Amino acid sequence: MTARATGIEDLNVYCGLARIPSRLVAERRGLDLRRFANLMMSARSVQLPWEDPVTNAVNAARPVVEALGPAGRDRIELLAVSTESGLDYSKSVASYVHRHLELPPRCRMLEVKQACYGATGMIQLAAGYLARRGDGAKALVIATDVNPMDEHARYAEATTGHGAAAVLVGAPEVLALDGDAVGLWGFETMDTSRPRPDLDVYHADRSLLTYLECLTGSYREFVRKVPSTEFARSFDYLVLHSPFGGMVKAAHRKLMRETCEATTTAAIADDFARRVAPSLTYVAEVGNMFSGSLYLALAGLLGSAPPSASAGARLGLYSYGSGCASEFFGGVVGPDAAGKLAARRIGDRLAARRTLSFEEYEELVPRNRACLVPVADREVDLSDVDGFAGAAGGPVLVLESVEGYHRKYTWR
Repeated sequence: MTARATGIEDLNVYCGLARIPSRLVAERRGLDLRRFANLMMSARSVQLPWEDPVTNAVNAARPVVEALGPAGRDRIELLAVSTESGLDYSKSVASYVHRHLELPPRCRMLEVKQACYGATGMIQLAAGYLARRGDGAKALVIATDVNPMDEHARYAEATTGHGAAAVLVGAPEVLALDGDAVGLWGFETMDTSRPRPDLDVYHADRSLLTYLECLTGSYREFVRKVPSTEFARSFDYLVLHSPFGGMVKAAHRKLMRETCEATTTAAIADDFARRVAPSLTYVAEVGNMFSGSLYLALAGLLGSAPPSASAGARLGLYSYGSGCASEFFGGVVGPDAAGKLAARRIGDRLAARRTLSFEEYEELVPRNRACLVPVADREVDLSDVDGFAGAAGGPVLVLESVEGYHRKYTWR
């Protein structure tokens, strides 16, 4: 059987209903504003009390699934939810997502975890599986997370968003993947972790150094498989795991210096502005989406639609997950990328988020930190939902209650 061409068939991101200017957080926390400028952040999404990993995942995937129609929905045979924000040691987030997306019962359901890398790993495994199928089967991979960080996270608090990215794997209409031509690099380290549902342990310097080390390692492995690769010439655009823009800028600078002869500071800056900065369009407005970060950046590039990022443009992509695992891979923009991303109206939904005062934000922080902590029973106050839900541009799934540890959701 001839291998089937596979890749990303559709893509959407959901970035919540509320925002706060990142500089306001930095000012009110007394952070050094000279360092803040290096983050390249303008705003960050803020979780609300009725949002959790399930609602984020369903709200991201609903437009993708609905666009398929009943027959297309019935061809989704794999649902994989990648998250650092699991709700239970046994029952997967995917089970809730499967129910509220009304996916067919003959569907594999998995929750996967490898920090921010998990979604990429599942996309590649799904693409390889589907390539051997000739019957139009599809896979839905959703990266979803929430953020328990508070003032103890220092600069990370001002950069951390929340939300989900939904990636439909099937025909390469948005992005054709390069198959086995990938570079993998990973090892055990303790750069970040979440040992309790309400506690993030973050070693900032170690995390940055590991991110950069894995970028070099995974790119060299990619070049070993594709020896003709030239970092400065082989890719029209670069899309990198994007906790915040400053980290991406450092990563690009490192590879330019390692792979390109006689590169000046000005040449590196020009290359960053041309090939990397377009992917940070949404990142600067949302913040770190953890498992969905790379796909928020991809949506930003394709959604901002510079003329040269049209069908046929070649992308170099880098996915990193703490702990750690990484992958450098290539792809070609598909024929329907611009139309699919335009239909999602991501930029409009980001602009429609309600801007919070710092006092409103600070009142939400302890409530958000409790989001993942298991409780037997809970009622969620939904009285403010209607004041925020308009930013979604359609119905949103919200957490309504917890009954006997079973989470209950409703559409608003």
